Amino acid sequence: MALLSKKDANLILDPLADNNPITIQVLGICSALAITAELKASLVMSISVIFVMGVGNVVISLLRNLIPSKIRIIAQLIVVATLVIVVDQVLKAFQYELSKTLSVFVGLIITNCIIMGRFEAFALGNGVWRSFLDGIGNALGYGVILIIVGFFRELLGAGTLFGIPVLGDPIAKTGLYSIGYENNGFMIIPPAALIVVGVIIWVQRSRNRALIEEA
Repeated sequence: MALLSKKDANLILDPLADNNPITIQVLGICSALAITAELKASLVMSISVIFVMGVGNVVISLLRNLIPSKIRIIAQLIVVATLVIVVDQVLKAFQYELSKTLSVFVGLIITNCIIMGRFEAFALGNGVWRSFLDGIGNALGYGVILIIVGFFRELLGAGTLFGIPVLGDPIAKTGLYSIGYENNGFMIIPPAALIVVGVIIWVQRSRNRALIEEA
């Protein structure tokens, strides 16, 4: 961050912790529940959102003085929809099986309230460079949570990471004994993601008491 001013660096660093869009702002949590059963899907979704938010913020910032106020939401939707189509086509071209796994959730990036919120709250009122940093920062904050949730769900749910067994081979019966890791079906279902996110929120607030809301 030496090349960035402290103010610019905070645009990237704040969303990673004390202003995280999922655990602090409680935005975009649906995808954390839906697609984080596998670490690979979590990683690809994170990269997709980083691309959409980074490029989208830049485009909106460039056009901010040209977009009439009455149609700004429509303009923002057109920009994000175009970028999501690009992501979807790239996934279908190079990761077809994974694109089927993510299926509708890639399309739902269009309605991700984190993206639309940063367009509206930041890119429309700031220059290109700071808008880019803001988009990357918030996307990284979103992606970090998805990857953490995906890591624990796949590890504890299937005993694998990126599909590779790390807690022993799948369960094998040998007489009266079982050898290997037996799948934990609970970690695969969406409520498990909510529990993992809840644990992350608890850890964040335990480390920084200022994040605890007053009763």
